[in-house]
Amino acid sequence: MDTFQEFDQPIGPEKSAGAIISHAFEIYKGVFLYAIAALLISFVVSSLVQPISGFNQADLMEEVKSSGGGFPNLWVVPGFVFYSGLSGLVSLLLAPLYVGVIYIANKYNLQESIKFSDLFIGFKQNFVNILIYTLISWIIMVVAFTLCFLPGVFVMPFLLLGYPILLFENASFSEALSKSFSLAKDNYGTFLGTSILGFLVSIAGIFLCGIGIVFTALFYLVVMYSAYCAFCGRPRPIVLKN
Repeated sequence: MDTFQEFDQPIGPEKSAGAIISHAFEIYKGVFLYAIAALLISFVVSSLVQPISGFNQADLMEEVKSSGGGFPNLWVVPGFVFYSGLSGLVSLLLAPLYVGVIYIANKYNLQESIKFSDLFIGFKQNFVNILIYTLISWIIMVVAFTLCFLPGVFVMPFLLLGYPILLFENASFSEALSKSFSLAKDNYGTFLGTSILGFLVSIAGIFLCGIGIVFTALFYLVVMYSAYCAFCGRPRPIVLKN
């Protein structure tokens, strides 16, 4: 297991949304190729789910047409239930890959040599807690956005620092949730502004002929890292034990 070293490097952006986003931009310019690689790996692995499940989009379209403009009964579509469950499980298991982008952002910030294998540190560092935290955060966000769009937006800041805390502090999922919530509660305006701006930049690629989303989708992960630097200090390198 990795060991976490105490901070003595407070260097990072100021505790303001603008400074954090600006810092994230500078970091992202140096690591975006790794972010794209993580996204493509996720896409390739996820694309294998459909043929395994036996789900056919043509059957889905038939059900949509037969619903006559009403809400289609998706559960009667062959393979849909299995596809949905398997797709969710695969997405959950891929979550550590995104933590790897945060790790690479830190190595870039520390001017350390980056290796492609660094993307997979989340599968070696705190793997179980990352999965549990991801599942809980999904549930929280789904409930919040189901209530209405705005509650979801207002909840986002409380989860902003979860992944960096899990990675750099080797914390449990409950500790990550608690610390992220506490910091966001005490600095809510900054966290809210940072979350909204980071999210908007992440989805901005949709407007660049759609394919642009590949280049911007994971920007929010680097925003998490920059926010962590601002409020917790820049972490030392993680020392891996053999």
